[in-house]
Amino acid sequence: MSKAVRIRQHGGPEVLEVVDVEVGQPGPGEVRIRHHAIGLNFIDVYHRTGLYPLAMPAAIGMEGAGIVEAVGEGVTHLKPGDRAAYASQPPGSYGEVRVMPAKCVCRLPDAISFETGAAMMLKGLTAQYLLKRTLPQGGLQAGDHVLFHAAAGGVGLIACQWAKALGLQLIGTAGSDEKCALAKSLGAAHVINYNKEDFAARVKEITGGKGVKVVYDSVGKDTWDKSLDCLQPFGLMASFGNASGPVPPFAPGILGPKGSIYVTRQTLFTHIATREATQAMADDLFAVVASGQVQIRIDQRYSLADVQQAHIALEARRTTGSTILLP
Repeated sequence: MSKAVRIRQHGGPEVLEVVDVEVGQPGPGEVRIRHHAIGLNFIDVYHRTGLYPLAMPAAIGMEGAGIVEAVGEGVTHLKPGDRAAYASQPPGSYGEVRVMPAKCVCRLPDAISFETGAAMMLKGLTAQYLLKRTLPQGGLQAGDHVLFHAAAGGVGLIACQWAKALGLQLIGTAGSDEKCALAKSLGAAHVINYNKEDFAARVKEITGGKGVKVVYDSVGKDTWDKSLDCLQPFGLMASFGNASGPVPPFAPGILGPKGSIYVTRQTLFTHIATREATQAMADDLFAVVASGQVQIRIDQRYSLADVQQAHIALEARRTTGSTILLP
């Protein structure tokens, strides 16, 4: 038996229940993992509220780290006793033990702790595919300006550091002076408090009127329109989240007058659809963390029993960096 979080209906944090569940043996292509730490992400909120609907009753959570207890037939890259970490479908990381597909589970290097592993996989792999794979026409070169919203969040703080390591001039936005200072301290070249300044006007000022090559946006509805105005001709608007709500429908015809700009909606799970892609991206992430160029900030820790409080804090934007749950 294992303690695990389940929801019986979509709704607020109050629908999160800690229950006892039976965990069986892994089948073909599966592993059983005992968590030492569990990652908290905004996609968990989307699953809970029904923005991304789940069939009920539903497990929740996309990220964790721990010890492999058993492997099913056909699993060759992991063995019992291995330290492991993952970001993976289907949801179900909010628990002590789970059986899950092995495809996206990676061996965790000894130099990286379980807490760091749980805090960095979904957010770090997201930063990896954004900065390395979601690129404007002609790619990105050292010295190029990019705009990154929610720069003091879990993905944002990783992106600030990784962008600096790549030589990029990252302009980060956040909702308070404290969050802006945090992003600046971890590598953002410029920061904008969007509650005090018009971020589009400030971006044009910073870039000498040229705009940025790419906007990375996990905020959604509240930042969408002005973000389009921050782009250079042929620039890329890369949406990867909806923290303020989904982007309303828009007419593609507006993209031409704004500079023949590109728009894309990215998801991590397209990028890690194969075992090979997952491992290649994870190896890149492990290397940049092990080198010290990217440090994973864990600013909040909650017990699994306090999962409702963790969700309340995340939705209220009271968190910085990464948050983990401890089973």
